[in-house]
Amino acid sequence: MTISGGGFVVRDNNDTIIFKVKGKLMTLRYQRVLLDAAGKPIVTLREKIMSAHDRWNVYRGESKKSSDLILTVRQSSRIQLKAKLHVFLANDTIEEVCDFMVEGSTWTKKTFVVYTGDRTNIVAKMCKKTTVRSVLIGKDHYSLTVHGNVDYAFIAALIVNILDDVTHN
Repeated sequence: MTISGGGFVVRDNNDTIIFKVKGKLMTLRYQRVLLDAAGKPIVTLREKIMSAHDRWNVYRGESKKSSDLILTVRQSSRIQLKAKLHVFLANDTIEEVCDFMVEGSTWTKKTFVVYTGDRTNIVAKMCKKTTVRSVLIGKDHYSLTVHGNVDYAFIAALIVNILDDVTHN
């Protein structure tokens, strides 16, 4: 994964583009759209303003309708020394126990693990790669491992949310 010019690109080990992200500031809130390699919108991430915790809603395609809500991502608390995000699927309206959790080292190290909500299974890991190219060109590169039977677009949407937080904090 690389971040360039405010956008994200996800590539596989053969350097083939899997996902792209286009983003924009929309009247006090950010919005990002995860696209497949052909440019078709998969999900839209919209920052929710005026919430107790930093919160992002993720919708199918480019929708903004509540009926197309897939999941909500929010920080576990306002002040964090380490990254900790709670992920709630759309059908979880009570939000007492998260369906997935993202934990990371300090924002500067940029190493993150995605767990099931009960923390019994790791579903993905991401860490920043430091290469000569990334230092010279200034593009951040990340290594992402997604475990079996996990939707890549789901993980990509979470990672885009994390990297958005990292680049804006």
